Amino acid sequence: MAWYHTFFEGLPQTAWKENQSEEYTDWEVDFLVDVLELKMEDKVLDVMAGYGRHALPLAERGYKLTAIDISAEYCEELQSAVKAKNLSVEVLQGEFGEMKLPQTTYAAAYCLGNSFSFFPREEMKRFLQKIADQIQLGGHFVAHTQLLAESVFPNFQERSWMPVGGDITYLAQNEFDVVQGVIRAELTYARGSERVTRTIEQHVFTLAELSAIMKETGLTVTETFGSLDGEPFALGDEQAYLLVVKKEEGREESRKG
Repeated sequence: MAWYHTFFEGLPQTAWKENQSEEYTDWEVDFLVDVLELKMEDKVLDVMAGYGRHALPLAERGYKLTAIDISAEYCEELQSAVKAKNLSVEVLQGEFGEMKLPQTTYAAAYCLGNSFSFFPREEMKRFLQKIADQIQLGGHFVAHTQLLAESVFPNFQERSWMPVGGDITYLAQNEFDVVQGVIRAELTYARGSERVTRTIEQHVFTLAELSAIMKETGLTVTETFGSLDGEPFALGDEQAYLLVVKKEEGREESRKG
């Protein structure tokens, strides 16, 4: 069983939620509406939706969301919020790559919150293919990651710590496997006398490598941003937002001919 099946429970889950800024989330939602070119009542797929940080405000703006997450706790919380606000959000709990999705075509999809580094190369291709199969031709997909090689290597630290979520402290012991291209980390969350330690794996891709995998699935990276203000992604940026479009296979080649 992959590490992320059980990671988002208890103190790590609380730390993640409490570390999110409402102001930054609103900025991300505005960004999604803009770059995904959403129209009222468009169907949108939120992959690894968590507790609905983006799905809920998007639904409040009139879009129809399908939100998928592996955490039962997050999905229960999201479902309660959807019911209380009477929003158009279908909540599905499970592993995105393994579950059967509704028979519908989405105008757009997104995967935010740095969840885009969970999969090794072959699984990443299957993950992207499933997203490509779910969105319409010309539809957009946005992926957020802090684990591109161009972000990781200029700033790599074997040990780090930081306060998160008020009274919670996060400590990380990182090791990079140069053969597998993966960071293996031991993370410890501490609050008072409570300690929770989890081991994770995060896979590192160069932007060129990830773009090539996407292209094999019919997805083309059109823009990369290092921040939500629209600045292009550059070496050393701590994060990247990738804007991707689904294109018909062979269409560009036939036009050139």
